[in-house]
Amino acid sequence: MRVPPYGPIRLLELSGEPEDIGRGHGEAYADEIRAYADDRIERSLVGAELDRETVLALAAETLDAHRDYAPDLYREMVAMAEAAGLTPAEAVVVGGFTDFVDLVRARAGGSATEDTCTAVMVPDAMADGHGYLAQTWDMHASATPHIIVLRLQPAGRPSAVVFTTVGCLGQIGLNEAGIAVGINNLTAADGRVGVTWPFVVRKVLQQTDVDAAVRCVMEADLAGGHNFLILDRRGVGYSIEAMPTARHVFELGDEALIHTNHCLAPETQAVEAERPAALQESSLERLEHASHLAAPVTVAKLMALTRDERAICRRPEPPFDYETCGAVIMRPATGELWACWGLPSESEFERFVMEVGGLV
Repeated sequence: MRVPPYGPIRLLELSGEPEDIGRGHGEAYADEIRAYADDRIERSLVGAELDRETVLALAAETLDAHRDYAPDLYREMVAMAEAAGLTPAEAVVVGGFTDFVDLVRARAGGSATEDTCTAVMVPDAMADGHGYLAQTWDMHASATPHIIVLRLQPAGRPSAVVFTTVGCLGQIGLNEAGIAVGINNLTAADGRVGVTWPFVVRKVLQQTDVDAAVRCVMEADLAGGHNFLILDRRGVGYSIEAMPTARHVFELGDEALIHTNHCLAPETQAVEAERPAALQESSLERLEHASHLAAPVTVAKLMALTRDERAICRRPEPPFDYETCGAVIMRPATGELWACWGLPSESEFERFVMEVGGLV
């Protein structure tokens, strides 16, 4: 297990057919994926009064939904699982934990404890030339050691740089068509058998235009709640609160779109599960704090925002022990992605550059 400070992000380059990418991912981090999967499965049991076998049987119920939504990504996940020594059901949990627990709560009860991310989408009009999509990735501190970056060249699909954790197909990323995608977790009361969010992220990164990317979110039969943020090279952007039974789209205008971990639209609020008061207060505080971002917005300002420990850069505290595990800044118009591993206040950002037709 790695301990802080983490240093440069581990980078894994993968190419070829879905099975090749999945196998390469699983073989590279097999032991770590199994350990992380065990941790995620145990965390999915908290407060639900279920055993491991029952939880994995519930995860297995979602396999058809994943296969139907994105057959190629399903093959990638299964190949990764086989190479790492997991079942496909275990792979669903290690990758899509924060959606899967919405399903667990819907079936077996339990309280909401997951909480992730502060995100900002900056229009061209507020930026130093081109718009940005930036966010922290906050999770239980046990997730931080497992951060990696994937550089993907899938056969017949756009290349992409993807920030993620071992065993997870993708969390945040930018593709060579200039489509960037980020996320915030939302706590859904209407969890059901369906697709978990990493499949949606990767399917968005398979698209070459923003309208098709948005459809990937709007048409997904979701298992749980997430907010998806999508920005393209032209500065067209959307923030989509996506619950299993409700969706709301916010379009990027001349002001920044900011999102944390609570719903803002009435239709999604109607199916939002009750959250612990401390988590709700954190989400509200981070939303208000990020709203003070002033034009012109630069990469340096966004890095400073992620490092601000007054609200945004979070250190683990009981009883939830969440921390900012890393952060990502993307500028689709120039094909640039900056990422750091661990607390941004203690880490350096690394720059990745995307070229049309490939990665450099």
